[in-house]
Amino acid sequence: MLKKWLLGIVILVILAAIFIAVRFFTPNTAFEEKSRFLYVHSEEANQVAVMKTLVDSQFIKNPDSFNFLASKMDVWKRLKPGRYEIKKGMNLVDLARVLRNGQQSPINFVITKLRTKEQLAFLVDKKFETDSLSMMHFLNNSDTLSKYGLDTNNVMTMVFPNTYTYLWTSTPKMIFEKFHSEHENVWNETRKQKAIAKGLNPTTAYILASIIEEETTIQEDKGPMARVYLNRLKKQMRLGADPTVKFAMRNFALQRIYQKHLQTESPYNTYRYSGLPPGPICTPSLQTLDEVLNAQESNYLFFVAKSDFSRRHVFTENYSDHLKYAKEYQKALDSLILKRQATAAQANKP
Repeated sequence: MLKKWLLGIVILVILAAIFIAVRFFTPNTAFEEKSRFLYVHSEEANQVAVMKTLVDSQFIKNPDSFNFLASKMDVWKRLKPGRYEIKKGMNLVDLARVLRNGQQSPINFVITKLRTKEQLAFLVDKKFETDSLSMMHFLNNSDTLSKYGLDTNNVMTMVFPNTYTYLWTSTPKMIFEKFHSEHENVWNETRKQKAIAKGLNPTTAYILASIIEEETTIQEDKGPMARVYLNRLKKQMRLGADPTVKFAMRNFALQRIYQKHLQTESPYNTYRYSGLPPGPICTPSLQTLDEVLNAQESNYLFFVAKSDFSRRHVFTENYSDHLKYAKEYQKALDSLILKRQATAAQANKP
């Protein structure tokens, strides 16, 4: 009888072990994707909220078993807000460890060309727990920005297009600090000296590069364009840069600049105000910044698009030559518009 009793105990132990192994150590995810992310918000970093999300979004097959296990492993006492990756086939023990240890999955925050603080705040709102209002409050806080030597106009000179790695719970200050670190890396001693040699500093060089970035996508033309504007600054001429008018109007879809647009009242309108605008009109690429810093000496003061619509530009030293090429371009453009109108009219004929 004793042997039978002991055998029964052994069998029960084995069955219990098998049950535990199957329930807690075998794949338990309930989705087909390669992975899914569990977002634990700061105001919902608790057992009830997380379990509701796991159940409602069908992350795992046995939520009750996970709840039991998580309680035994002190998950709920040590739970922190964050973005947690749950990989397909993950077991409950591994999931509990991820949450208990706060093993957040980092996010890549990609900055390309932005034009306004609002656009940056919108991206932050989409990628982070913090929202656009909090980011805008940071970007418009003069006291905070003064610590970086910035103001609310030139704050975007701290932002270079790149891919930045963060945690989802990063605050606006944490986000900006990484921008600042990249800014310091970009502005090494070599670039600083090149800027000084051209009468610029990191802020003004960035602002000028932002204008060039909006003027053209042709790399070969960026250096000569930069030299045009540097020469105008030296002669205290107004820059007269069309992209600054678009920025002043906040109309980035504007295709042609007419005389009425040039009257726009804004310190960013370089047709009305001398010198560089108070802040950048976009986030220029590092390549464009280097074209500004490496711009070769010339006497160019004007440029206009070529009449062959190659997107290249003609650079000239005097206004009379500039007018000649400008008229050629305008004539070619008017002709092209007429052809397109005629083609459209022909296509619409019954």
